[in-house]
Amino acid sequence: MKKLFPLLTAAAMVFSLAGCGSSTAATAATSAAAGSTAAAAADSGTVANKDKPLVWFNRQPSNSSTGELDKQALNFNDKTYYVGFDATQGAELQGKMVADYINAHMDTIDRNGDGVIGYVLAIGDIGHNDSIARTRGVRNALGTAVKGDDGKADYQPVGTNTDGSSKDVVDGKIGNLTVRELASQEMKNSAGATWDAATAGNAIGEWSSSFGDQIDVVVSNNDGMGMAMFNAWSQAQKVPTFGYDANSDAVAAIADGYSGTISQHADVQAYLTLKVLRNLLDGSDVMNGISTADDAGNVLTDSDYKYVEDERSFYALNLAVTADNYKDFMDSTVTYKPVSAQLDATAHPTKKVWLDTYNSADNFLGSTYLPLLQKYDKLMNLSVDYIAGDGQTESNITNRLGNPGEYDAFAINMVKTDNAASYTALLNQ
Repeated sequence: MKKLFPLLTAAAMVFSLAGCGSSTAATAATSAAAGSTAAAAADSGTVANKDKPLVWFNRQPSNSSTGELDKQALNFNDKTYYVGFDATQGAELQGKMVADYINAHMDTIDRNGDGVIGYVLAIGDIGHNDSIARTRGVRNALGTAVKGDDGKADYQPVGTNTDGSSKDVVDGKIGNLTVRELASQEMKNSAGATWDAATAGNAIGEWSSSFGDQIDVVVSNNDGMGMAMFNAWSQAQKVPTFGYDANSDAVAAIADGYSGTISQHADVQAYLTLKVLRNLLDGSDVMNGISTADDAGNVLTDSDYKYVEDERSFYALNLAVTADNYKDFMDSTVTYKPVSAQLDATAHPTKKVWLDTYNSADNFLGSTYLPLLQKYDKLMNLSVDYIAGDGQTESNITNRLGNPGEYDAFAINMVKTDNAASYTALLNQ
């Protein structure tokens, strides 16, 4: 009888107050009923959706115009975290990799002998923090950055800048050669999807037709776009091409002239995405199996990741992949050995997770991140429903979260970093 009394009391209140015709009273009755329903749920062991573990991953909740973190989304509940990678550290690595290559090939890199090292840049998404960081990293390293009052480099695309007149970049200098960003654009297709490889392939075709022998270096915010430009033009022209993500096809292409990429330690990111959820579902410390060994011996080190407490965010650390070490990165879907031990199913029983990726066509998520998640979910005894979006609208994803009560935890990858509320609103119902 203990469980029935609150419900009966709330029902009696609704009947009595509704009869008096007071909207205030009706509201009070509804609140009382909701509260008693929550109490009943607590008694039965049911967890409200708003209290379930939530990990944002790959796209950090933030303002796409300013980059300011969405602290409300990151603190949705006391079981909410973000998993990504250190974008600034990775961007600096990519920029250094390009600059080091130019320095090492000063005698041969200027294809037309005009004294200008011209590069083109494929920008993934001008509203994405990771894309912004990579654009800034390249411009800072090559000396082409225009700094604002905040000391940060401009990240806007320049369109075409063959004459060096753009206000978003300046000419840099490496040795006795001028470095110029000849062209850059956001790679967004006609349907609105960003980081679009096909658009990058078309762009390099247009750029090479207009000023081909001026292009000495090709740089991309990711490997999907980088490989599209490499396959469409730069491989045949033997123009050094640099990407980001260390996708398996890009790493393999280093043997054929692709000049370098950055591993954002996707194996560590995928592990953290599910391990954080597993820990929260088990009621254990969130750092279990991360900074300290779990009962299967899984543990990471400070060289693998960092945790920023006031951002509630885990960041994997990046590694440069070049001709010197690419053979160590040939398969991007292999789990990270220090955290590949199977958890005991008795101590860690199966739980159900809802997880989405923003775009089924995203090369990094589809060919690298997702296969890793599918391996780690088995190691952690998690039953995961994988949902793939269209890269254009949040509703294409949120419409498929019709019954959040069916799941024990959630891992969310948004289309746009501003749109966290589209998901938390569903969990608050």
